[in-house]
Amino acid sequence: MYSVNVPVPGRVRTVANELYPELVGFETVREDHSCLLKRLGDADHVAQLQHRAHRALEGSPAVEARITGIDYFADPPLGSDPVVYLAVESPGLESIHATLTDVFDTVEGLEGSDYVPHVTLARGGDLETAKRLANREIDPIRWTVSELEFWDGTYKLPVSRVTLPA
Repeated sequence: MYSVNVPVPGRVRTVANELYPELVGFETVREDHSCLLKRLGDADHVAQLQHRAHRALEGSPAVEARITGIDYFADPPLGSDPVVYLAVESPGLESIHATLTDVFDTVEGLEGSDYVPHVTLARGGDLETAKRLANREIDPIRWTVSELEFWDGTYKLPVSRVTLPA
């Protein structure tokens, strides 16, 4: 599965690392952190998929994003529940997501009008722990998203980057 992801600043990874002791009881705890912007699907011709994504993103400006707190999905459409995450507020990222949904099919229940920008911390744990974490306050983190990554989910590596001009 290929996707377009938003790299997050080190301050976001620092918050995730500080929360790690409270997440160890979950089935999966993320060690790499980013914000999934749009799933692109699988492809026999990766270069074509990448080219389509890059073309769709041409001219997209840098946008502001902000981590606003901790939240959770009690019953996500895919995978184990709950999913604990850092909530991302960014009308600009939502706009870029909408642009990409004009070019690539959407995943029902996850994308399009159902898209919630976030940075996953952990999944498959205790709901009460997720609720407790969501009640915890963290300092907001603001940053400018000036590039996006074309991500190879099989190898869990960025394949290329797209710069968003200021």
